[in-house]
Amino acid sequence: MNLKNKQEIVKKYGKDAKDTGSTAVQVAMMSKKISELTEHLKSNKNDYATKRGLLMMVGKRKRLLSYLKTQNLDEYRDLVKKLGIRG
Repeated sequence: MNLKNKQEIVKKYGKDAKDTGSTAVQVAMMSKKISELTEHLKSNKNDYATKRGLLMMVGKRKRLLSYLKTQNLDEYRDLVKKLGIRG
């Protein structure tokens, strides 16, 4: 993920251009990174270090989503719908 992608994500999910720490932005960046790692693992099945990192990232995203759900349910539902990460 390069700087241009990060800036686009911050612009789309953040409150302003410098809002990199909000929960929504963090979850969106993690989702992008998770999709990239998933693609990497499709061609590199024995890359166990990447697999471990991916699983840890999925767990952290899950915790952040859980936090967001308790703090602001409407924002949580909107973010999940935009990212398409839950059914």
